Amino acid sequence: QDKEKLEICKLNDPPSAETVKDMIKYAKNVIEEFRRAKHYKYILCLTLTPLVELLEICELSLDKMGAVFEDSNVYMLHMMYQAMGVCLYVQDWEGALCYGQKIIRPYSKHYPSYSLNVASMWLKLGRLYMALKNRTAGVKALKRAIAIMEVAHGKDHPYISEIKNELEDH
Repeated sequence: QDKEKLEICKLNDPPSAETVKDMIKYAKNVIEEFRRAKHYKYILCLTLTPLVELLEICELSLDKMGAVFEDSNVYMLHMMYQAMGVCLYVQDWEGALCYGQKIIRPYSKHYPSYSLNVASMWLKLGRLYMALKNRTAGVKALKRAIAIMEVAHGKDHPYISEIKNELEDH
C-alpha cells in the first residue's frame, strides 16, 4: 500500500520526482518540528497562544504539502491528526470534526478492517457529532466504533459497555 500511502496530487502537470522528494523531506522536518514545539510548549505552559501556534504550524504545513500530496498521504494524515488533537484540546469541536472527517476514509483504507486506530477515530467522530447535536451521525459513528471494537476486544469488553451506555444516555 505504499503507493496509496504516499499518493501525490493528480494534476495536469504532475510534480517532478525532485519536487516530491523535497516535499517528503519538508514533511518529515515539519513533523519533527511540530513534535519539538508541542513538547516544549506543553511543558512551558498550556496557554491558548502556544496552542494556536501549534495549530498554525499544522495548517501552514497542510497548505504547503497539499500542493503536492493528496489528503490520503500519510504525511498529510499525520498533520491533520495533530491539528485535530489541538482542536480537541481547545474545545473547537467543529474544527476537530472537520479534520476527523478528512481522516476517517484514508484511515479505513490504510489500516486493517478491525484496526483500533479506525475504531478510535470513529469513536472521536461519534462523540463530536453528539457534542454538536447531530445525533443521527453520532449514533452511526459510535456503532461503527463498537462493531470494530467487538471484534478487536470481544463483545464483553468494558469499553464497549461504556460506549453503549453513551448511546443510551443520548
